[in-house]
Amino acid sequence: MLGRMGRLALSGVVAPDIETVAPVARFGRFRGTTVERLGKVPQAVVLGFEQLMGSRRAEQIHTRLALVSPEHRGYAYEGATMAATLLDVMTPGPKRRAATVMTGPGSKYLLLNYIGIGFALTKLPRRAWRDALPDLPVSSFHPALSWLVVDGYGFDLAYFRPRRYVVDQHRPVPYPWLDDTTGYFGRAVDQGIGRALWFIAGGVAAGAETLVNSFGPDRRGDLWSGVGLAATFAGGDDVASLPRRARGHEDELAVGAVFAARARAAADCVPEHCERAVQALTGGDLRQAVDLADGFAGLGDVAAPVYEHWREHIRSHV
Repeated sequence: MLGRMGRLALSGVVAPDIETVAPVARFGRFRGTTVERLGKVPQAVVLGFEQLMGSRRAEQIHTRLALVSPEHRGYAYEGATMAATLLDVMTPGPKRRAATVMTGPGSKYLLLNYIGIGFALTKLPRRAWRDALPDLPVSSFHPALSWLVVDGYGFDLAYFRPRRYVVDQHRPVPYPWLDDTTGYFGRAVDQGIGRALWFIAGGVAAGAETLVNSFGPDRRGDLWSGVGLAATFAGGDDVASLPRRARGHEDELAVGAVFAARARAAADCVPEHCERAVQALTGGDLRQAVDLADGFAGLGDVAAPVYEHWREHIRSHV
């Protein structure tokens, strides 16, 4: 149990209503099977959040989430990691819940777990952000992919506050909780906003194009990368037309698709729509995309984050 202090600390932090987070509810102009399918994504996130909050021990989450369909289990892990991060940061006691969720069976969903930590950032005071990233064993993915935390932060801002971050295109103020001497924070945020645009557009390629093009040219590359990741991972309508619509940012689309392919392959669940999107956005098959993601071995110019060097490696080989 959380105890009185824990309940007070989290009194203002609750999961969104599971019936109101789907695109058809938040952005009601959309209808059709694509929106219905995408609607299951945020609902799975909420489910994972609630399952972690309802677990007496964080280790129980793996058994609970094993009951979620393989296609949506990664999203549920996003929600569970979000909840675990909030509990770690806002309640007294050992800070091991998020690390427990992200290791063992949860390590198959590591890329999505980072995004879940980003969701938690929007619920935390900025002074607490430094405590949000758990200690994990160093690997080929950690800590390089920890920039996906900022990606998740950008997604949450755009999805739940679209007027401020999509219509008014407000840029959130950077905070040096990561080693952001390069000013990469804003780019990582835009990659998350791009993912949100795919959902806001109802998973329709033409709608995503309109939204991306409403932003300034300096932001479109990272936005298209987010669109490519979301379209490949979650699916949608007319995905094959995205390279034509991106007009000069095809390589960024491909980077997003490669990361989505890697995440799906790591979870041993690659839906047919993911394979089709990888082919359309990268020109190769799933195995080639995964090998490309795993083939990065150099740090390059230390003036940029390792994460961006990884992305550049993919861009240069697609």
